Amino acid sequence: MSGSPVKRQRMESALDQLKQFTTVVADTGDFNAIDEYKPQDATTNPSLILAAAQMPAYQELVEEAIAYGKKLGGPQEEQIKNAIDKLFVLFGAEILKKIPGRVSTEVDARLSFDKDAMVARARRLIELYKEAGISKDRILIKLSSTWEGIQAGKQLEEQHGIHCNMTLLFSFAQAVACAEAGVTLISPFVGRILDWHVANTDKKSYEPQEDPGELHFKIMGQGNCCVDEQDWRLDQGGVRQQLRVALGNMSVSPPGVKSVTKIYNYYKKFGYKTIVMGASFRNTGEIKALAGCDFLTISPKLLGELLKDNTKLAPVLSIKAAQTSDLEKIHLDEKAFRWLHNEDQMAVEKLSDGIRKFAADAIKLERMLTERMFSAENGK
Repeated sequence: MSGSPVKRQRMESALDQLKQFTTVVADTGDFNAIDEYKPQDATTNPSLILAAAQMPAYQELVEEAIAYGKKLGGPQEEQIKNAIDKLFVLFGAEILKKIPGRVSTEVDARLSFDKDAMVARARRLIELYKEAGISKDRILIKLSSTWEGIQAGKQLEEQHGIHCNMTLLFSFAQAVACAEAGVTLISPFVGRILDWHVANTDKKSYEPQEDPGELHFKIMGQGNCCVDEQDWRLDQGGVRQQLRVALGNMSVSPPGVKSVTKIYNYYKKFGYKTIVMGASFRNTGEIKALAGCDFLTISPKLLGELLKDNTKLAPVLSIKAAQTSDLEKIHLDEKAFRWLHNEDQMAVEKLSDGIRKFAADAIKLERMLTERMFSAENGK
């Protein structure tokens, strides 16, 4: 006996339920994690590649990248750059053997304010993928969501047919500019927004919506109520309108969840095709609160927690709900973008901090490869 459909449904993991209405992406460079959780796509960044490149299991890829850099020759700096580009592509190529969708490969964060350099580096990465027999349609080039990065994305999409994933996105201004640029996908960061608010405001904790489909609470002495997204079932009747009012006034979502929800609603209301992919989660509650978002990229740790979680999950975001939002369409040229983004202190600080951190890990990776490529011949 296979059991009743109801029992089977109750045993379905939160991860499997999430996959029914959101494309799940693995935020990792670890092939084993990708095998285990079977995502549609995968994302990488300099920090993830740095971590993976130090694992014994991936030393063959590192050696292949080093050999490639040396083979092309030139000054030491050029050899290192070529080796790193090759390493990113080698990891991406291996990941693509394990997923049906696309892999995101990131352009050096130190180029974040140089549009032409970002375009050139992106085209170089795509050329390396082509040499490996991989179509550009399976690649998303990750660019920092600076004004220059967004314009680089626009140029790559329009002139070269290269799909872009705009990363380090924290402000509504960045999201609007990306939509107007027509990029393929954006990655608004949920957890890092939460980090900033915890560090810089009086509120030090936010309750994640552990089950967005059902909220249990007491209202005005009426007893315990259960609000279901589908049918508004009540443990005790007569307080439906009070519940609607209370839900409208509640502020249960962490700030990062609110940010992504606003961006999703704006894109869907005004018909933008750019994919919204929530990123940088601190807990599964944030993930559940964004169920229904186009894509969510999730770390192996949180994928594991979702796999073991059998609670009911329902979509929270939807195109239908987005259509009823009170958001108004805006247009941003460069001046308007810079002003609106600058008005968001959190976004300004987190964008610059994110660029610095990715750049720092890129430098660490360069040093690691430099030592392995040149230490012996330098007599060290």
